[in-house]
Amino acid sequence: MKQIIEVGVKTRKVELAECKTDMLVVGRFSNGGPDEVIQALDKKLGGRIDRLAKLGDFTGKPKTYAILYGEGEIAADRVMLIGLGEQKKATLETLRKAAAAAAGRAVDMRVKRIALALHRAFGDSLDAAAMGRAMAEGAYLGSYRYDEFVTASENGRLGSLDVQIVDPDASRMKSLAPGVAAGRIVGRAQTDARTIANRPANVINPAVLAKTAQDMLRGIKTVRCTVFDEKKLQANRMGGILAVGSGSRNKPRLIVLKYTPAQKPAKGLPTVALVGKAVTFDSGGISIKPAQDMDQMKFDKTGGVAVLTTIKAIAELRLPINVLGLIPAAENLPSGSSYRPGDIVTTYSGKTVEILNTDAEGRMILCDAIAYAAQRKCDVIIDIATLTGACMVALGTYKAGLMSNNDDLVERLRKAAEESGESLWHLPAGDEYAEEMKSKIADLKNTGSRWGGACTAAAFLQQFVGEAKWAHLDIAGMDVFLKPTEYGCVGGTGFGVRLLTTYLMNLVEGK
Repeated sequence: MKQIIEVGVKTRKVELAECKTDMLVVGRFSNGGPDEVIQALDKKLGGRIDRLAKLGDFTGKPKTYAILYGEGEIAADRVMLIGLGEQKKATLETLRKAAAAAAGRAVDMRVKRIALALHRAFGDSLDAAAMGRAMAEGAYLGSYRYDEFVTASENGRLGSLDVQIVDPDASRMKSLAPGVAAGRIVGRAQTDARTIANRPANVINPAVLAKTAQDMLRGIKTVRCTVFDEKKLQANRMGGILAVGSGSRNKPRLIVLKYTPAQKPAKGLPTVALVGKAVTFDSGGISIKPAQDMDQMKFDKTGGVAVLTTIKAIAELRLPINVLGLIPAAENLPSGSSYRPGDIVTTYSGKTVEILNTDAEGRMILCDAIAYAAQRKCDVIIDIATLTGACMVALGTYKAGLMSNNDDLVERLRKAAEESGESLWHLPAGDEYAEEMKSKIADLKNTGSRWGGACTAAAFLQQFVGEAKWAHLDIAGMDVFLKPTEYGCVGGTGFGVRLLTTYLMNLVEGK
């Protein structure tokens, strides 16, 4: 898939003062002095870095930067100082955001090449490979712009950005390199996820999403892509997916991605199913949504897109673990053929569901896909979805909700969240919530009471997992940047790609 801005990331061993680049990027904490490499750089610049600090023009606080010019005293044309905040609070996310901010500023300035030496400020406090990965991911995230359908660019932005991660120490460079290679794959995958999510419903419908998956994975021998069209969905009695897609002339699909690694998985590794909601547009159906902000319902496919690009990433990383990706895709529109409040739908599992609200559609397509994964004896099932506004009410736009039937899985996902910078918060989904989802005229109903909507939705999904370890990620509120951030422009975030990839990488590494 072609990148909107083509980003290349590689490593280079070089003394910072001798690094020929358009912009050399270094970091500084708000407390404590610079490391010895930056001190040497400052000496070449006649003390201008230190002078900025003494004048109070650059304090090192988060989200701040300053730019100096090399003026022939060093090889770089410019030096960007990025604020890293307090050293005691620094994490991999601090580094990822700093790299993203630098890449974003480079795009705005029409800079062609940047060199990142941000890791130098962290010394040995963080793992070198992890720092390399964080910087590479940040470079992709911060440089991202979505102007695919803009016919004329106001500032004539460049179509590419060349990023080098630099260090004068050969052994450190060797330690950074594996992480940079992984970050390049994950960063590009998340960029692809953002682009697909940003595309509107007249461009992406269920059939086009299926074709996009086939095109994206073509040539990757370890991934088999199978698409269930409407007839195959009917033959398999996937009533939940069919019901949600019944009102649109763009018929639903189930995209099945089977990743079988070339290298035999280590003994004891589980088979993992990733299930992602892909409602390519959600009007609410007969229970139609208000007009305000309905345009954002093109992002209701974000979970499915995260699964697709995660599968691509783990195939390129060659992870030795079996993974099944399932993406139920539908368009939820009102028409004479739409499913209705009061209908009773028979799902793939055989369980019946009374429809009380056609806008509670995500759980209807997910339950079929989850049951399909359970039937195929997947050991772990993780679903990811922009499922409930209630989760956004609870957690805002800072964390995704995590519900699960297994404490070990919760801890593994929490660890992956901390490492990837994609935050989670554990919420309940116990029997008391499941009780609310029981119907008097069917096995289940598709909405509960007014309260605890994120928890009752998760409890509904849990009824379809069988004996598998299961986790539900409600990413409502995490799918869209409503204003520019260090991670680039407004629009799709690609949330979940780093999280899921990190979880799978950690499984393989025994973490």
